[in-house]
Amino acid sequence: MGTSIRWTARMRALLRRWRGAPLTWLIVGGFVLMAATAIGTALTVDRFRQNAIESGRDSLESAVRLLVRHFDREFADFAVLQKSVIAELESHGIASTDVFRSEMGTLAMHEALRAKASGWSDVAGANVFDANGALINSSRRWPVADISVADRGYFNRLKSDPTSQEEIEVVPGRFGNGPAIVFARRVSGPHGEFLGMVSRAITPDQLESFFASTGLGDDSSIAMHHQNGQLLARIPHVDAMIGQNYHTGSPEQKAVFERTFVTMQLASPIDGKDRIVASRLLTGAPLVIVATRSLDATLATWRTQTKFFVTVAVLSIGLLVLTLFLIFRQVTRRLSLEKQRLDTALNTMTQGLLMFDQDERLIVCNRRYIEMYHLSTDVVKPGAYFRDVIQHRHDTGSFDGDVDSYCDGILGSVGRTQSAIVETADSRLIEIKNQPGAAGGWLATHDDVTERIRADERIAHMAHYDALTDLPNRVLMRGHLERRVAELAEGKPFAILYIDVDEFKGVNDSLGHEVGDELLRQVANRLRACVSGNDLVARLGGDEFAIVKAGTRDQAELTALAETILNALRAPVNCKGQEVPTDASIGIAIAPDHGDNLDDLLKRADLAMYAAKSEGRRTFRVFVPEYDAKARLRRQLELDLRQALARGEFEVHYQPLVDLAANVVTGCEALLRWHHPERGMVSPADFIPVAEDTGLIGEIGEWVLKQACTEAASWPGDIHIAVNVSPVQFRSKTLALKVAAALAESGLAPGRLELEVTETVLIRDDEEALTILQQLRELGVRIALDDFGTGYSSLSYLHRFPFDKIKIDRSFISDIGEPEDSSPIVQAVVHMAAARRMATTAEGVETEAQREVLRQLGCSQMQGWLFSPAVPAAKLKRLLSAQAAAA
Repeated sequence: MGTSIRWTARMRALLRRWRGAPLTWLIVGGFVLMAATAIGTALTVDRFRQNAIESGRDSLESAVRLLVRHFDREFADFAVLQKSVIAELESHGIASTDVFRSEMGTLAMHEALRAKASGWSDVAGANVFDANGALINSSRRWPVADISVADRGYFNRLKSDPTSQEEIEVVPGRFGNGPAIVFARRVSGPHGEFLGMVSRAITPDQLESFFASTGLGDDSSIAMHHQNGQLLARIPHVDAMIGQNYHTGSPEQKAVFERTFVTMQLASPIDGKDRIVASRLLTGAPLVIVATRSLDATLATWRTQTKFFVTVAVLSIGLLVLTLFLIFRQVTRRLSLEKQRLDTALNTMTQGLLMFDQDERLIVCNRRYIEMYHLSTDVVKPGAYFRDVIQHRHDTGSFDGDVDSYCDGILGSVGRTQSAIVETADSRLIEIKNQPGAAGGWLATHDDVTERIRADERIAHMAHYDALTDLPNRVLMRGHLERRVAELAEGKPFAILYIDVDEFKGVNDSLGHEVGDELLRQVANRLRACVSGNDLVARLGGDEFAIVKAGTRDQAELTALAETILNALRAPVNCKGQEVPTDASIGIAIAPDHGDNLDDLLKRADLAMYAAKSEGRRTFRVFVPEYDAKARLRRQLELDLRQALARGEFEVHYQPLVDLAANVVTGCEALLRWHHPERGMVSPADFIPVAEDTGLIGEIGEWVLKQACTEAASWPGDIHIAVNVSPVQFRSKTLALKVAAALAESGLAPGRLELEVTETVLIRDDEEALTILQQLRELGVRIALDDFGTGYSSLSYLHRFPFDKIKIDRSFISDIGEPEDSSPIVQAVVHMAAARRMATTAEGVETEAQREVLRQLGCSQMQGWLFSPAVPAAKLKRLLSAQAAAA
C-alpha cells in the first residue's frame, strides 16, 4: 500500500515538473548527452592512440628479442670456432713469434682450419695473422695471399692492449667488394705476449637478410651496432651509414648503446622523425640490436579509427538533436497520456484512496473506494466535503459509528500520520491510514487486510505449534515454563517429563516416513489422553516430546504418570495398515527439588531421559545428582579427547591374526589405545562412542590408518594389516581418497591392507556405502565384514557385495566346546564363506579347546588372548622376528 501511495505521489510530481519547465529539462539533458558523447569519443580516441603506441612497442620488443636470441646463438658458435683454433694453436706450446709463424704457416694447419670452418658462411673463413699483421694461414685458400692487417684499428688495439681479447669492427673488405664485419680474437704466448690473432668476417648483407625476415612493415628499420655506436648492418640498407658511429647526441640516444634493454620514443638522428625505439644488448658480444618504427607509421591504423569514431560521434549528436526536437513536439501529447495513466493507476489500486484539501473537500477518489463500501458516485465525487462522505457511508450501512465524533477526531489529527484497523458490519478488517499532504489536507487509504491478518494469525500459530501433531512446540513450551518458574515463588511446584520414542529411526528406515509421521501423530494423541487440562504436552522435534505437569512434586504421582504413559505407548499402533510396536524412555525433573532455573531443569530432565535410554530403554528415571556428574565427566572426556591427538596421547597396538592350519601369524589388527596423562589407559569402549558422537572419529581414524600402514610397511611382505573403519568415516564420502593417500605415503602394497567394516555402515544408506566399498576394492585393498551375525541383514549384504573375509563375532565363540554351543552356527558361516571364496576369522579365542574346535570346523584364522593380546609395535616386531627365525 505504501508503495502505491509513493507511486501516485511521484506521478503527480512528474506532471507538475512537465507543466513547469519541460523545455528547460530537454535542453539541459540534450546538452549533457552531447557533451558526454564528445568527451567519451575524445577519451576513446586517446585510449586507442595509447594502445597503438603500446602495440608498436610490443612488436618492436618482440622483434629485438627474436634477433638477439638468434645472433647470441650464431656468434656463440662463431666464437667457439675461434676459441677452438686458438686452443689448437696454444696447445703446441708456442713461445715466440717465429715459432708461431713456422708452426701456423703449414699445410697441415690449413687443413685443420678448413675442417673446423666447414659449414660457415662467412666472407674470408678463419684467418691467422702473426704479430706483424701478416696473414700466415687461412681456411679458404692455400697458399695464402700476401695480405697484411697491420693498418686495421682492431689489430692494433689487440696488439697494444693485453687485456683486449676480442675486437669487432666494420672495415673495407679484402675478400669482397663491400665492407665486412670482422670478429678478431687475440693469440697470446705463455707470458701474455702478443703472438698474433685469429679473425673471421661476415658481410652486412648476411645480417640484413635475416633482419628482413622479421617483417616489421613500412617506415621501420632494424640495425646492429657495436656497443661503441658503430653501425654494422641495417635495413633499409644505406652504404654510407655502415661504419658510422652513432654514440652521440642526447642521453636518451646514448642510452640505446649503454643499457642492456631500452624501449623509448625519441627523434631519430638519421632521418629526424619521431620514432619508437627498442634496443637490446647481446649476451655474448658487445653488439646492440636496434629496431625502430616511425610514430606516423605506428599511428596509421589509429588515424583511420579516429575518423570513424569522430564520424559516429557527429552522427550521434545530430541524431540526438533530432530526437530532442521530436520529443519536444510530443510534450503536450504525453501530458495527456500521463493523466490517463494516473487515472488508470488510481482505479486499479487494491486500496481505496481519497485525497482531501485543506478545506476538507475531496480532490481525488478512486473506483476501489466506491466499490469497497458500495457508495454512490453522485455523492462521493470531487468537491464533496469529508463529513458528507462519512454521512453517506453511515446512510448506506458501511459505517455504524457517530459521524460527528469520528469526523472531529480525524480533522483534529490532520497534520499527523494516523493508522487504525476497523471491522465492518460484514466482518471485514479494513486498515485506514491518513497521511498529511504537502499543502494542507490529507491522503487517506483504505486497505482490506482481512486475508493478511488471518494469514498472520495462522503463521503465529505455526510459529508456536508443531505442524505434524498440532502440539505446542519448543518455543511455546519454553514460554509456558517461564511462567511456571515465576509461580514457584507462590509455592506452585511442577515437573517436566522428557519422552523419547524408542527405535523410531528404525521405523522410519524400514517402513518409510509416512508411517513414521503417522506414528508420531498417534503418540501425540496418546500423550494428550494421559494428562489433565492444566498440563502441557509439547513436541520438541523428531521423536522427542515433553509434558509439563502442573501443581505437583510428588514422586509417587509422577512415577504413576510415567507408568501410565509407558503403558499407553506400548500398545501397538496401526499406521497405514501396519501394526507398529512402540515404547519410550522418560526422564523426570521436578521443580523446585531439582532446581528453580529453567535451563537447569530442562537439562536435568534431558539427563534423566538419557539415563533411562542408557539403562535399557522402555523405562523412566527421575533425576539424581549422579547424572549431572556423569554428564560433566563425559564433557571433560570430550574436551580431553579433542586435545589427545595433538598431544600425542594415542598409540596403535596390534593383535595378531593366526592361521589355524599353519599356526603362524599372517596378519594383525590395528587397535587404538589412549594413554591419558591423568587417568592412565582409557578403554576404547569409553572414548570411541564419544569420538563418534562428536565427529572426532574421522580425524582419529585417518591418523590410525596412516600409522598402521606406515608400521606394516616395515613388516615381512606376507603379513597384512587390518584397520577398523567407523560409520562416521564412511559418511564423509572421501574414505577412498584418504586410503589411497595413506598407501601412497607409507609405500604399503594395497593387497596387504584390510579394512574392517560393520553392518552399521551399510544400514543407513546401503547403496552409497556399497559404492564406497567398490571404490576401495578398485584400489586393491581387502574388505572384511566385522561382527558378522549380530545385525539385521548380514546375509543380504554378503549377497550384494563380495567381501574378502567374514569375522565371526566373539558371542558365537565363547561357548564353543560346551553342550548346546554355537558350533553349528559357526560351521554354517564357514561353509557359506567357503562357497563364496571368503576367509573366516574367529574373534575372542581364549582356550585351546576353542581353537581345536574352530580348526576342525574349517575356520581360516583366529584372534584372541589365547595367542596374544594387542601389543605395541615394538613387541609385535619381536614376535614376527621370532616367527621368521623359527621358520
